[in-house]
Parts: sequence; structure tokens; C-alpha cells
Amino acid sequence: MKNNRLKLIMYSSADKVEGQGVGSAYEEQVSLIKEGASDLFDVTINDWTSKPDIQHFHTIDPTFYVKMLDKKAVNIAYCHFLPETVDESLKIPSPFFKVFSNYLITFYKTADRLVVVNPCFIDELVKLGIPKENIYYIPNYVSKEKFYSKGQEARDAYREKLGIDKEAFVVMSAGQVQTRKGVLDFVEVAKKLPEFTFVWAGGFSFGVMTEGYEELSKIQKNPPKNVKFIGIIPREEMVDLYNASDVLFMPSYNELFPMTILEAVNLRIPLVLRDLELYKNILFGHHMQAGDNEGFVQCLSLLKEDPEIYAKYQRESEYLSEFYSKEHVLQMWRGFYLSAYGEKLGALKKKKSKKKKK
Repeated sequence: MKNNRLKLIMYSSADKVEGQGVGSAYEEQVSLIKEGASDLFDVTINDWTSKPDIQHFHTIDPTFYVKMLDKKAVNIAYCHFLPETVDESLKIPSPFFKVFSNYLITFYKTADRLVVVNPCFIDELVKLGIPKENIYYIPNYVSKEKFYSKGQEARDAYREKLGIDKEAFVVMSAGQVQTRKGVLDFVEVAKKLPEFTFVWAGGFSFGVMTEGYEELSKIQKNPPKNVKFIGIIPREEMVDLYNASDVLFMPSYNELFPMTILEAVNLRIPLVLRDLELYKNILFGHHMQAGDNEGFVQCLSLLKEDPEIYAKYQRESEYLSEFYSKEHVLQMWRGFYLSAYGEKLGALKKKKSKKKKK
């Protein structure tokens, strides 16, 4: 502890792979703590030489696991996925997947505290042998300074850049091109709504290892006329895509807390999502949902044809944007880090006391 501030070191390699939400979440969380908790913490990134009070591991690199064996510091780990969610995203040969799965669980168990961005993961982690009292829910956060409405001129300009008509009704999605993300459904729905324009931002972040790579690659290269796959674009450009869009449509089969949702609601963009259980505890019904492509077609058609319904779901998105405000999430992190440090300090003092008695 220096100058009455705790030394907090963030460890991550998320920025090495483009187009994945883990990288966006890492970027936002670090900025939030640096800007909103500088009175409590000295924050550094991938600092291998300093002595930390708290270590926060955003990714599961083996070198980070070695750092986590330092039991003098508080060790915090993010849980962005479980073994089965990785299996649905990447083609990993069975023997290697078993090794990876065991390593992942060991990594999570070694942390003093595990942070999930969606409470639905808590029970699954408990089943893997992680004590429930070690698991904490803190939602993702997206800056309103980075994701905001730019106005009509910016909207028209980005549409022109993408070759989209100014009057088109634009349905967007964003994420890695994977079967799990519902890309095939996105395209099928687009076929049923030829008067709409569909845009997917994202690509094959993990190349040929991606589940469904061959089929998806063919579709990406030869999509329907009203579908545009624009590839991985820089995060700072994503705000322009949201400004050019009318709806965020995510037919994913498995998610945690997509950063795209938080980015979109900052611009009051209506959400159309698959009716997944995991959304119940984080979106509270403030979105349109369906369980199949026919349902998605109905949702999107209603948004286009009925201005009152469109305005209603703009308000629903605005509610979510306010609920996941900077102030709300920041207070959760400030309290979390301080209580984790206090708990560790108490445990270390108790350990020293026992040694002295012996």
C-alpha cells in the first residue's frame, strides 16, 4: 500500500485477439477503475515486477496462473466462460479439451474471489466445486462518453460508407462469426425480410478453429443481397455502426452479458434477442424476444411498422442504460476490491497469529 492507496495490478491478454467481447469488457473495466477509484487504487497493467496488494486476472493465461500462486496478494479472476461454452465456440480435439477444461477449473478454484458478469453462472460454478461464497456478480459497463447518439448527419455518413440507403431499416448484430452466435438464423431471418438491411460486424477471431467455420465462411463470402458482413471493425468505430442502425438483433444461443447490448442501449436502440434464461436476471424483460426465426421476423416487423412499439422499446433500452450506469457499477467495484483486501488481510493476520502460538 503506497500513499494510502492499494496497488492493483490488472493482468490481461484480451487485446491480442481482435473482435471478442472479453477485450471490450477489459478495456471498459480498467478505465472505470482508473478514472473512478484513483483515490483508492494505483492501477497498473501486466506489471511483473511490482509488489501488488490486489491482482485481477482478466484472462486465463498459464503465466497468470503462476502469478496467482502468490498468496500474499488478493487474487481476483474473471469468469467469462465455462468449459461447455468454449466447446460450443471452438473446435478443440477431445483429449486437448479435457486438459483445457481441467486447467480452466483449476484456475478458477485458485482465485480468492471469482467475478461473473451474469448471475446465471453461479450455480454452474458451484457444480464445478467452487465455493459459492467465493463467487461475486458484478455486471459489465459501457461508457456513455464512448457510445452515444451522434445525430442524423453522422448516421447518414456511415450508411453511405457502408453503401446503405438513408431510408433503409437497418438491423445489426455484432460478435464473432460462430454457430453459437446464431449467424445462420440471422441470415435466415434476413431472407424472410428482403426489404430490411442486415449488417453483421465481426469475423473469425479464432480462424479455422471456429465452430462451423466452413459453412459460415461460405455464407460470409456469398450472403443474401440484403445482408452485409463488414468484418471486424475497431471498437472506436462501433459507435458509428450503432448510430447507423435501427435495431440490435442477437439470435445467440449462448451468451453471458454481451457488451453489444450495453453499447446499443446507450443509444436507445431497441433490442431483439433470443429468449434465453440468462437474460432474465440482467435485462428484466426490457427487450423484445423470441424463440425461433418466425418470432424474430414478427418482432422486427413490428418495430419497423409501428412507431409506438418502436418508441416503447427505445424507452426500455434507455432504462437499461440508466440501470447499468457508471456510478452504479463503479460503487460495486470499489466495495468489492476493498472488502476482498480486508478479508485477505484478516486471513493473513490470523495465520501469523497461529504460527506465533505454535
